[in-house]
Amino acid sequence: MCRVFAGQDPEGYRQINRSIRIDGHSTSIQLEATFWGLLDEIAESQGLTTPKFISKLYDEAIEINGQIPNFASMLRTTCALYLRGHRPSVEDQAALKREAA
Repeated sequence: MCRVFAGQDPEGYRQINRSIRIDGHSTSIQLEATFWGLLDEIAESQGLTTPKFISKLYDEAIEINGQIPNFASMLRTTCALYLRGHRPSVEDQAALKREAA
């Protein structure tokens, strides 16, 4: 049973740093390659670049929660929610595309 997980390609859990501008500040985020791939997919599904998606996610999370104790963990759980089928509504997607244009 664990062979599926134990035998995975190590490339998927290789750490990758990306520099992104969030709230006017440059920052570096370190995530595993698999999570970066998923974030790229989520951003594309929203009609956004990955940096723009991450910046919007940050802004909205601050607006809703007031703070983000661990942003890298939030990005990982965002990927988990996406894999579990959580998607923005059609209206939210249309609004994102209008903003991006």
